[in-house]
Amino acid sequence: MEKRVTGIGGIFFKCKDPEKINEWYKTHLGFNTDPYGVKFEWRQEDDATKKGYTLWSTFPDKTKYFEPSTQNFMINYRVENLEALVEELKKEGVTILDNIETYEYGKFVHILDPEGNKIELWEAFDEK
Repeated sequence: MEKRVTGIGGIFFKCKDPEKINEWYKTHLGFNTDPYGVKFEWRQEDDATKKGYTLWSTFPDKTKYFEPSTQNFMINYRVENLEALVEELKKEGVTILDNIETYEYGKFVHILDPEGNKIELWEAFDEK
C-alpha cells in the first residue's frame, strides 16, 4: 500500500463555550462558522476539478467524542482506501477503536497513536 495519509481533514478541539469561541473566530479572524465549525475549501492537487475541504471545529469541554484520549484536541487525517489501510494498520499492531462507519460525506474510523492520542481517519467523498 503506497499512499496512506493524503492531508489534514480536520482539526477539532475542546473548549468551555463552543458558541462563544466560534463567534470570536468569526468576528476577529473572519471564519464563516456554522454549528459544525468552518470548512476551508480547496482543490485536489491531482485533479483541480475536484473540491476538498479541511474542517475546523470546536467541541464542548465535556465531550466524550475524543475518548479514550485525555487530550483537548483530535486531528482528522484524510486517507485513500480506508478499508485497505485499516487492514494494514491491524497487521502492524495499531489500536483500532471502532468499525468503519460510512456517511454521505465519507468513511471514518478511529485509532490511537503510541501516546494514546485519538486520531480520526477519513476517506472523503469529495465534491466535483
